[in-house]
Amino acid sequence: MRVDQFDFELPQDRIALRPARPRDSARLLLVEGDRITDKAVLDLPRLLRRGDILVFNDTRVIPAQLEGRRGEASIGATLHKREGLRSWWAFIRNAKRLKAGDRIEFGADVTASVVEKADDGSVLLHFHGEDPVEILLERAGRMPLPPYIAGKRAADEADRGDYQTMFAREKGAVAAPTAALHFTDRLIAELDAAGVARETLTLHVGAGTFLPVKVEDTDEHRMHAEWGRIDAETAERLNKARAEGGRLIAVGTTSLRLLESAANDDGVIRPFEGDTAIFITPGYRFRVVDGLMTNFHLPKSTLFMLVSALMGLDVMKSAYAHAIREGYRFYSYGDSSLLLPHPK
Repeated sequence: MRVDQFDFELPQDRIALRPARPRDSARLLLVEGDRITDKAVLDLPRLLRRGDILVFNDTRVIPAQLEGRRGEASIGATLHKREGLRSWWAFIRNAKRLKAGDRIEFGADVTASVVEKADDGSVLLHFHGEDPVEILLERAGRMPLPPYIAGKRAADEADRGDYQTMFAREKGAVAAPTAALHFTDRLIAELDAAGVARETLTLHVGAGTFLPVKVEDTDEHRMHAEWGRIDAETAERLNKARAEGGRLIAVGTTSLRLLESAANDDGVIRPFEGDTAIFITPGYRFRVVDGLMTNFHLPKSTLFMLVSALMGLDVMKSAYAHAIREGYRFYSYGDSSLLLPHPK
């Protein structure tokens, strides 16, 4: 499909620069088939059924944005995928000033050397020292806010909490699974009382999720790989719940992508550990996911393509036009939607 089919106009004042407070006070756009209804996140327990399963991503965002110098050159690095115990692939500002073997000083006694440069422009960095890289990042790094927020304001101390979900456990993401930012203890208690189950998996979200699609046709786009895991016990519980009639509702596109990566054509979720570069566009046949809770995405982005695959491009364009007219807040810190393609 042509990428420009996924374009739409979004006023800049619809981009949320801070989350709703409290988190569960955000609005929620319910899309059931082609029916669009204004709701709130706190309505979620009444929009789902007893026996449904919400699947969350328990990845934890690390302070993966670094500013440093190589000689007189200023170097900005955003880590996006771990390659080994002390090595990370990074997107680099001023990468043309770097070559293999160069040493970058990031301050706070944090240094890294360039191992190699990839064809896509990313750079493999090896961090020096004995402390774990996560400790080094805590010393020298900043929270990696999405570019549409970082371009309007600097990350601050509030973002260290705001940009983590209540499920964040496994360190390794450089972007938050933002659909789950809306959940609170209060909302979880109401979901429990409504008989809605929940499970967690891990997908370490990479900065590639924000890269623009630069080709004209979706068939020519190459996704960046991200590492994920679903253990055998979780896969077994998910399969059992679906067999008993529960709907599997992914909380966020990251959860959805990993679930679909782990599922076979027979609709059974297998244990999974490794990289996935799944790219979901209209025409994709969903194997196990019955619905999706997700924030609002960028024009011409791979994530808007994904929701269009789930619901239909015309439906999603209508839903987004409605959301813009009604003043919904967009992107990572914005409002939410619940997408149910086949209401029953």
